[in-house]
Amino acid sequence: MADPNAVTNQAPPLQGVNFFTQDQALGDALRPHADLAKDSGLTAIGELAGTQEALSHALPANQHPPVLKTHDRYGHRVDEVEFHPSWHWLMDKAVGFGLQAAPWTSDRPAPHLARAAGFYVWSQVEPGHACPVSMTYAAVPALRTSDRLAAEWIPRLAAPEYDVRRLPVADKAGVLAGMGMTEKQGGSDVRSNLTTATPSRRGSEAAGAPSGVGAATPTGADDEYLLTGHKWFCSAPQADVFLVLAQAPEGLSCFVVPRVLADGNRNAFALQRLKDKLGNRSNASSEVEFHGTVGYRLGDEGTGVRTIIEMVAATRLDCVLGSAALMRRALVEATWHTSYRSAFGGLLRNKPAMRNVLADLALESEAATALGMRLAAAVDAAEAGDEQAKAFRRIALPLAKFWVCKRTPAMVAEALECLGGNGYVEESGLPLLFRESPLNSIWEGSGTVNALDVLRALRRPESLQAWLLEVGAAQGADPRLDAAVTDVLEALSDVSEAEAGARRLAARMAACLQASLLVRYSPPDVADAFVASRLAGDWGGVFGTLPRTTPFGGIVDRVL
Repeated sequence: MADPNAVTNQAPPLQGVNFFTQDQALGDALRPHADLAKDSGLTAIGELAGTQEALSHALPANQHPPVLKTHDRYGHRVDEVEFHPSWHWLMDKAVGFGLQAAPWTSDRPAPHLARAAGFYVWSQVEPGHACPVSMTYAAVPALRTSDRLAAEWIPRLAAPEYDVRRLPVADKAGVLAGMGMTEKQGGSDVRSNLTTATPSRRGSEAAGAPSGVGAATPTGADDEYLLTGHKWFCSAPQADVFLVLAQAPEGLSCFVVPRVLADGNRNAFALQRLKDKLGNRSNASSEVEFHGTVGYRLGDEGTGVRTIIEMVAATRLDCVLGSAALMRRALVEATWHTSYRSAFGGLLRNKPAMRNVLADLALESEAATALGMRLAAAVDAAEAGDEQAKAFRRIALPLAKFWVCKRTPAMVAEALECLGGNGYVEESGLPLLFRESPLNSIWEGSGTVNALDVLRALRRPESLQAWLLEVGAAQGADPRLDAAVTDVLEALSDVSEAEAGARRLAARMAACLQASLLVRYSPPDVADAFVASRLAGDWGGVFGTLPRTTPFGGIVDRVL
């Protein structure tokens, strides 16, 4: 008689996998730009990421979401957010690895590429805590607008110390950054913001004082203002400092808003509620009101969008990396499960239909990873003054943000289905990934916003030239890719209905970028299958419809 309590034909827990060294697609994506294969820091991140200890913190951090505490027992406003211990464990590791802002002060080779690889690997453990990590990374290039504010904040933003104490920046070992841009009436249309910024009396007096008597810096970039208004979405409300957009007398401007002022008093920062979100539940997103909140102007009045755009660019890069990480983790889970689960007389992984699905998922993941790492390498080059890299980043970021983030929900859903009913229960971790999968396509500009940003970038001849140089590096290697590039150029010749066709154009241009990278740097079987399906149309539109002649086994074997 069969034992009803016996457990058979179930996959063991995912463990013993180094998320860095065993990711061949990541290795191929990094190799053209830097020799990181034996990087000790990345190897350590990958090793910890693949342990049951690390993976066991993901579900608790999401099952016990953050709680808003507006007042203490005596009625004083405290406006704090309380997190589950698993959140703090994840954050401590991420900051300790330097994933938050270390590249900006690092003298190691290819610091942004190395950080991108680490961020991609560690985000596979739990994606929600990557938000404050990303906000902190992205705040640095905007803060460099002011020498004084940069000197005050950047060293502590870059410090690998997770310090949750509510203290002035000078007294903290490390700090985190958040952002407040959107409002109820505007969303992505930040120029419709209603929050006002009025020069404070102290700031005005300093600006008019004689040199050497409390005068502001020559640029006036750190003038003190008082902010009044609200933010419909404030990212990472537990952070120490925020970049905020508000209407100054001369127009929309950017401000640095600390949670604690230099004298130790708390800044006015009234948290109204935490968002009850579809996913990203481990992370706090809030609504906040400003009532005479102290902020320090970053850049000239009226240049708020131009000042904060560097922060947006950096967060968009992390949206691409985060989505690629979700794809990779979902792919690993699907491959792991089907490698142990038998049905209809054999392992699922060996069944022809399942091999097609897994190979198709692997192609999507590899292409996303390759494009994300190429973008990170462009950041390193741009920081070194490479104008070509700057032009490439300008066009490729919105392309990648649109396409990779848009592809993620369908890809994760298909991976979940590979586990069948097992994938639909919370313990598998796949529902967490699925709820997270639409997020990056919405944050930092929805799909339509990014597609329109592609059109704006194309108004600058150097942007199109940068795209052509990148895809042209593979010219002649595959006639199907060459034909797709020609199609794009023909589409660009008719801009009469440019906005209506923005998404179609962005999708095609992004797929050409991915194909160019795979043709140059991935195994021929991977590149051939991607070009055949994504560019040449030999694909049924859903995962698992690759051409029957595709060498499925070799592509799937690369996953683990």
